[in-house]
Amino acid sequence: VQLQASGGGLVQAGGSLRLSCTASGRTFTRYHMGWFRQAPGKEREFVAAITWSGGVTNYADSVKGRFTISRDNAKNTVYLQMNSLKPEDTAVYYCAADKSTWYPGAPQQPHDYDYWGQGTLVTVSS
Repeated sequence: VQLQASGGGLVQAGGSLRLSCTASGRTFTRYHMGWFRQAPGKEREFVAAITWSGGVTNYADSVKGRFTISRDNAKNTVYLQMNSLKPEDTAVYYCAADKSTWYPGAPQQPHDYDYWGQGTLVTVSS
């Protein structure tokens, strides 16, 4: 599967952005989906994940209550709604797909994911 992320940009602190990640092919429901981010000089970190059905979601503590992950399987797209953005949210955001849908949870580790998108830059100014 190929993943194309979009929606990044420059926003002031307190603002909102919605990221999208569209997958190629017809097997989108065979994948759990996740969002990760990587700030300059830092390791890639987990942001949010959602199971193939959308029934289970997980969030990093740093984004709980501010970010919402969702998916539209008919459109082969996963979203990340980001509200109340902070300067520390500045990073390149990556979407990823995990084909191990036998696992009932929404994975949080990068090594759980099999496919990665190219990333979209989010910059939050103070």
